[in-house]
Amino acid sequence: MQTQYLALYMICVLKQEGSPQEFTSLLACREDRNMSTAGKVIRCKAAVLWELKKPFSIEEVEVAPPKAYEVRIKMVATGICHSDEYVVTGDFAVTLPVILGHEGAGIVESIGEGVTAVKPGDKVIPLCLPQCGTCVVCKHPEANNCVRLRMNNPRWTRQDGTTRFTCRGKPVYHVIHTSTFSEYTVVDEISIVKIDAAAPLEKVCLIGCGFTTGYGSAVKVAKVTPGSTCAVFGLGGVGLSTVIGCKAAGAARIIGVDINKSKFAKAKALGATECISPQDFQKPIHEVLMEMSGGGVDFSFEAIGQIDTVLEALLSCHEAFGVSVVIGEPPDSQKVSVDPMLLLTGRTWKGTFFGGFKSKDSVPELVTDVMANKFPLDLLITNVLPFEKVNEGFDLLRSGKSVRTILKF
Repeated sequence: MQTQYLALYMICVLKQEGSPQEFTSLLACREDRNMSTAGKVIRCKAAVLWELKKPFSIEEVEVAPPKAYEVRIKMVATGICHSDEYVVTGDFAVTLPVILGHEGAGIVESIGEGVTAVKPGDKVIPLCLPQCGTCVVCKHPEANNCVRLRMNNPRWTRQDGTTRFTCRGKPVYHVIHTSTFSEYTVVDEISIVKIDAAAPLEKVCLIGCGFTTGYGSAVKVAKVTPGSTCAVFGLGGVGLSTVIGCKAAGAARIIGVDINKSKFAKAKALGATECISPQDFQKPIHEVLMEMSGGGVDFSFEAIGQIDTVLEALLSCHEAFGVSVVIGEPPDSQKVSVDPMLLLTGRTWKGTFFGGFKSKDSVPELVTDVMANKFPLDLLITNVLPFEKVNEGFDLLRSGKSVRTILKF
């Protein structure tokens, strides 16, 4: 190392560039950059939700080092998903204060004892749906809701029951295993995957949730067939990704359904053949879709997360052979009651987390596909903001003016 410093000094002298004082300053900077933060508490900025239905507060938080089988990540970019909004409104119950965010990408800063999947410096995507690889679900060829950290029974801590965040002397809780609304975060090794070192993190962060969930619901869960007719309820980030999946699978007709007509142009650019608004009709929208498709669509997708649209999507698919997929997550308080005859006639009703993909297996492949321009991911990104403007990003979501807002650190 001393030889490298001497060589650097000689270059400065020979080129007559810089004074000895400037060289000393340069040397100090190099030493600072080489000083590892591994094993140390990191102080950084994070968006903390202290109260429901209140704005996020940009705070300085302390992020503890990763424990055994944990990884600390320096976040580069994160998307804002409607599931985060459900936490803010209280529709999804969590423990407060909490750091939200589950659609991110970053670089490994340090690893805990026993971690072998990644190393410092790796580009990674934290996984809101883990893959332990050993449980009965992970071993099943068609299942992906890992038993170790189940999406429908989430923890607000790490697996040992403690948090890695503190702020104002209080513990701050994690959400969906990721908490990407922080400059640094700590995740379990089973909740992280290495991706291509050349991947643009501000784009592929969407693979951490929205794109994968929608795209996979069409190609992997519903298994859309060539020449079929599809209806997609909700044209947000997940719904539009479903449109992309339906088109990729060869659907002949893709009907977008949304009350926000400003989304229609984007939907058609991504593959929708027509778009309709329920507000333009006097009859239930499932009846409209049945008339449009000659008895019911082949495949329907609910990407909103409301019970009424879940039922409308089910009713809109053909009673004898239609397949309806529930993608959106309804608030905790909403329950559905269904006449069994709707299914006994032959309909198939399915649900999915993360588009049916096994996260560790599939995310790197999807990143590679995006880098090969197989999907128009850029069209899903409508706004890019600095991380500190997280509240502005949520305002755009609530107003319907944003498909996906990306926050950059």
